[in-house]
Amino acid sequence: MRIVRDVGVAEELAQDALVVALEKWPESGVPTNPGAWLMATAKHRAVDRVRRDIRLESKQEQLGHELRTEQASAEDEVDAALDDEVGDDLLRLMFISCHPVLSTEARVALTLRLLGGLTTDEIARAFLVPEPTVAQRIVRAKRTLARKQIPFEVPPADERAARLSSVLEVLYLIFNEGYSATAGDDWMRPALCQEALRLGRILAELAPDEPEVHGLVALMEIQSSRAAARTGPGGEPVPLLEQNRGRWDQLLIRRGFAALLRAEKAGAPLGPYVVQGAIAACHAQARSAEETDWERIATLYGALAQLTPSPVVELNRAVALGMAFGPARGLEHADRLVGEPALAKYHLLPSVRADLLARLGRSAEARSEYERAASLTRNARERTLLLERAAACAP
Repeated sequence: MRIVRDVGVAEELAQDALVVALEKWPESGVPTNPGAWLMATAKHRAVDRVRRDIRLESKQEQLGHELRTEQASAEDEVDAALDDEVGDDLLRLMFISCHPVLSTEARVALTLRLLGGLTTDEIARAFLVPEPTVAQRIVRAKRTLARKQIPFEVPPADERAARLSSVLEVLYLIFNEGYSATAGDDWMRPALCQEALRLGRILAELAPDEPEVHGLVALMEIQSSRAAARTGPGGEPVPLLEQNRGRWDQLLIRRGFAALLRAEKAGAPLGPYVVQGAIAACHAQARSAEETDWERIATLYGALAQLTPSPVVELNRAVALGMAFGPARGLEHADRLVGEPALAKYHLLPSVRADLLARLGRSAEARSEYERAASLTRNARERTLLLERAAACAP
């Protein structure tokens, strides 16, 4: 990106370099510094690309100059990747792809696709929008960044705030995809959770006075603490209320509480990530599912709905209301969402309704809803769990 000033071209060159590595490394062995090798290969491909296009003659001259000045220090660039102010190339790229010239939707979609390891389909599921819509946003975003010649640089401190909310949303969505995979054979994708948390910790030191940064880190720390308890011996999902809380990681919980304290000490009005961190803290404080302060959680979801109105937030609120005040109350709230267009193919709506119906003894209806949820999810582990619950709803 720093050299070619075009995110689409940079992405293609990086992929070309990886293909060459896949072809050569099995024979020659992995080089001592793989990052520098890939960088040099991509740069050579960039020179070849420029030479093939006479219309980019001026860029060839510019590129040649930059190559001459940077080639000798390629290894230093890679080795010193953590020495800059932001502390991470990936985080720097997030700030670039969250540039104000892009719409908020385009910023998040591009960053998730380019840097978050999510497919276009997974991003579409996260936003509850059609896949072609996301694909168009990504294409347009790349073109805009290339046309505006956005430089590869960290924005000044006074400009970071405008991009911070988009960066936080990206980290949040990456973490969520890792926590509950949209599709595939695995219930979780731990590498995504770990990467989102790592970047969140870096961002917390970069923006120590931003409560929402600490709120998001608190949320991710506490959610990550449950990882070992969220799957059974065969990788099958274990719902929150059935988890062995003795397997929750107490170190991560303490780190989450510390991050939440940092957010509260910042003194600003509570934002959505701080509220979600507080909800996670309610679960972490309870020694058992029965001891959970569900009334407080329901209240916090009400506050969250005021800050960020969303049918998904309301669905979570229905769960909390059902736990705090009985399944009939929760079902009443969930039923209001049945006609919501954004949730038409969202498997968690029938799943939540099924749980509430089962608790009310309405087994036949519960079974139907579990089967509908199973037909909508594309995660194999989750589908198996839902079908098992459907089968358990005997009349």
